[in-house]
Amino acid sequence: MTSEAILQQPEADPFETFRAGFPALREQTYLSICEKMILHDAVRRGVELFLDRLAMATADRDGHEQMVTGARAKFARLMNVAPATIAAVRNVSDGINTVAWAMPMAEGDNVVVSADAEHPNNLYPWLRLGRRGNEARMVAPRPDGSLDIDAMIAAIDARTRIVSCASVTFAPGHRSDIARLGEACRARDVFLLVDGVQSAGILAHDLSAEPIDGLATSTSKGLLGLYGFGFLYVSPKWIERLEPAYLSRPAVKMLTDDHSTMGGHDYELQPDSRRFEVGSYNLAGAYAADAALDLLLDLGIAAIEERVLPLAGALTEGGAAHGLTPAVPSKGPSQSHVVTFGALDAGGHGFSSDPMIAPLSAYLREAKVAHTIRRGQLRFALHAYNNADDIDRTLDCIAAAMKSL
Repeated sequence: MTSEAILQQPEADPFETFRAGFPALREQTYLSICEKMILHDAVRRGVELFLDRLAMATADRDGHEQMVTGARAKFARLMNVAPATIAAVRNVSDGINTVAWAMPMAEGDNVVVSADAEHPNNLYPWLRLGRRGNEARMVAPRPDGSLDIDAMIAAIDARTRIVSCASVTFAPGHRSDIARLGEACRARDVFLLVDGVQSAGILAHDLSAEPIDGLATSTSKGLLGLYGFGFLYVSPKWIERLEPAYLSRPAVKMLTDDHSTMGGHDYELQPDSRRFEVGSYNLAGAYAADAALDLLLDLGIAAIEERVLPLAGALTEGGAAHGLTPAVPSKGPSQSHVVTFGALDAGGHGFSSDPMIAPLSAYLREAKVAHTIRRGQLRFALHAYNNADDIDRTLDCIAAAMKSL
């Protein structure tokens, strides 16, 4: 091929190149990132590198922990914050509980949360605080399942220490008005803690600008890593005000390179978010996260959101055209990459009393269109590897199913 011909070759679409790295997509239409990740070949190679190093004893503690450091730094870049604000944790539950027990709270202090809009893992930690005399103020969501921001703000008083919510509700999938809620919290010196597991890696966050004081996430969904590894962001203005409930070597400033020696019983906490890290790291998760974050950073989080939201809108509008009732708008500030159909709470986890949802779900499963039923609704969710063909195929399956029903 001549140099002129090479110059005339069209550039490869980075999203289609990204898509080609997922073996699962050769066998199915995967629209269920809200439930769990699928592995990219590069992420699998990252895990295999970890296993090879274990098998051949070719990396020591420092060598392995460099992957933790790298993953922290890359997640910080994705969120546009300093690496010092990021702690490596196990999952969202770990991050939420870390903040819950690190926050100085006196008997009678309270936490505000929207009970029926949250995953149970963002409720149990606050209920547990009742054992030490703290109140979990449960604010009802709006009838469509979205957060009632006005009611949450109204529930804050002089004894409120934390407000907690999801960036995107796991069902129906509304994007929360974090800006308005966060500004109200900042005006009252209240810590806003966000469950970011449904948005991280898919929707753009700028934690240096958003009024979020803490964000917990796992790598098992949009960050395309493994179970058992995640991140906790804590704003610089809060790090020194929080004292971890649990303490081990990673959380303490080491005055010696000898990790087996304390060097005295006095200790000083790390000046950054590492003070919230406990025990040995999930190293396989760190290797996977390091590789996955490279992929996401190469695409760019703004570009990922710009790709995903129009596809989600097309699926929402197409499903409505076939007679399904969308639970989240196809555009606007509350739209996310999660698309749900059917009546809210007409059923639960994996089942629905809606006479259309269960048979439609069975048809889609038979056609190898991955999805879930949550709170009785048919639920889909998209990532950067999805394309217009996925939407067209899913809508064709919906049309065929509706005709047969």
